[in-house]
Amino acid sequence: MKLKITLLLLMLIANLNLGLSQNQKSYASSITAEELKEKLYTYASEEFEGRETGDIGQKLAVEYLKDIYKKLGVKAAKSDGNYFQNVPLVSVSPPKVSVKTDNNSFEYYSDFISITDAKTEVINTQDIVAVGYGINDANYNDYKDIDVTDKIVVAIAGEPKNDDGTYSVSGTKKYSKWSNGRQELSSKRDAARESGAKAFFLINEFLFTRYAAFYKARDEDGGESNLALDVAKKNMYGFLVGEEMGAALLTTKALEIDYNQKNEAVVSENVAAMITGSEKPDEYIILSAHLDHVGMHDGEVYNGADDDGSGTVAILEIAEALKSAQDNGQGPKRSVIFLHVTGEEKGLLGSQYYTDYDPIVPLAQTVANLNIDMIGRTDPKRLEGKRNYIYLIGSDKLSTDLHNVSEEVNTKYTNIELDYTYNDENDPNRFYYRSDHYNFAKNNIPIIFYFNGTHEDYHKATDTPDKIEYDLLENRTRLVFYTAWELANRDEAVRVDKAVK
Repeated sequence: MKLKITLLLLMLIANLNLGLSQNQKSYASSITAEELKEKLYTYASEEFEGRETGDIGQKLAVEYLKDIYKKLGVKAAKSDGNYFQNVPLVSVSPPKVSVKTDNNSFEYYSDFISITDAKTEVINTQDIVAVGYGINDANYNDYKDIDVTDKIVVAIAGEPKNDDGTYSVSGTKKYSKWSNGRQELSSKRDAARESGAKAFFLINEFLFTRYAAFYKARDEDGGESNLALDVAKKNMYGFLVGEEMGAALLTTKALEIDYNQKNEAVVSENVAAMITGSEKPDEYIILSAHLDHVGMHDGEVYNGADDDGSGTVAILEIAEALKSAQDNGQGPKRSVIFLHVTGEEKGLLGSQYYTDYDPIVPLAQTVANLNIDMIGRTDPKRLEGKRNYIYLIGSDKLSTDLHNVSEEVNTKYTNIELDYTYNDENDPNRFYYRSDHYNFAKNNIPIIFYFNGTHEDYHKATDTPDKIEYDLLENRTRLVFYTAWELANRDEAVRVDKAVK
């Protein structure tokens, strides 16, 4: 008798799982090339004027997204019912800066450049602290037992090694983010800021030579203003210097910094909607795409159909499918947030504001981030190969579970070639650091970045909706849907087993 009951229970569970799987396919089938095309022809139209952050086109874009969610009946993610998360930005002009030590005066571009935006101020101080490599890590900490609050910090390039030739931070032969080009610069700058420094100087001849030439050419070509986050934590003076000036900084007893920068407030918004989980509402899966593009240039609209209109409409279609499931009593067990971030083209500003300053839900309860940025085209490098592919970046960097879920879901449902060509932090293209997933990854939240690669229309007026390959967009969107479904409904949340170092 017990055997019969056990068999009946197993059959019942199997039938329930089969039914859920069949319904999952039914909801996925509602994601169609036709609906994606209809939405994208609106979102990447001339009317939206290229969706430049802070401009009228971006305002039209966020209103469009809000209206879609309201029509779907998908509520705002914020508890106050507002779909918009205001992101405080400031338009900053290239600064005018002079730096003097007790014996020398230094020239901008020739000796140093500014790498942060801050308020106009003159600083005269003798509080100058050499902090070695400027590393603050669990395995190696230059700031241990040193108080640098409101002081000037000077750090040198690179990172230390052990006697056996391994790096002190990683414990292996592989260097870490602390000596990895642009990531070294940002990591050491952030370490100084978090330690309370008033100003930060990094001595790195290679990076200085590279950046100074670029900054000088950019500023001489009209000195175009840039956008930055307008938050108090941002107000630290950061500089990149060559070896000659660096030697003077390491021996000086007094320093004067005369920093002058004009800025103007800019209003911009992230858009966030949410389907609340039925069983685990306080665990969150975040689907993200950037809503902005690069605006208009010389009277031409840069439509941004692929970048990132494709990711934007993909999220809208996934939201519609999951809302249909919820309406049928089969909604996700975990909450799913649909996050459209602003200012990606200006330096991942919207996602940085979300993760670093004002997360709508706790980061500690955020299970994973699936970020979609350009999934509507074919990389010209692959024209001779299989069309039905997608580049995946980051799936295995923090969580073995997430990587396995991604692979298994694809094998079961979509059969897309998952191409890991760019799944390398040291890839010269640096795609791992160039979209909004990175701000989640740096906070130890498992991520997947879905990407079709760049093409001849990248950041040009010719990135238009007629060039999107909608059959590919449909299948790739369904892959993200299936992955989100599995992450939201599996019994255990994916585990972080490869934390950021």
